[in-house]
Amino acid sequence: MTNASLNTQKSTPQFDVEPLLTQVWKEAEQEHQKLQDIFAVMGWADLPDALKIEIKDDVGAMVRELEGQYSTCDPYVIKRRERVSYWVDTFQSGVCSLQTAIKALKVTKL
Repeated sequence: MTNASLNTQKSTPQFDVEPLLTQVWKEAEQEHQKLQDIFAVMGWADLPDALKIEIKDDVGAMVRELEGQYSTCDPYVIKRRERVSYWVDTFQSGVCSLQTAIKALKVTKL
């Protein structure tokens, strides 16, 4: 076998990823806009992006519960929501720095 025939046999079929990437980009933009709208409704639109990133999962969970997707009475979830509200309010009022709020809200991954 020649090198040319080996290259032909080993090559993979061409896959057009552009439509897939376009769809992923569109969905990410929609999710981002939804989160921005939620932050605005909560009065948190002016929060720095670093703090928004730290609490985006919490805010998304709050919205899903309000939409009726589930309900929780878990004391840890309730306490986390109280912590998020407390530290955002504390940051917005100027009592603590951005770094302090982020550090207080950072969730350690298992």
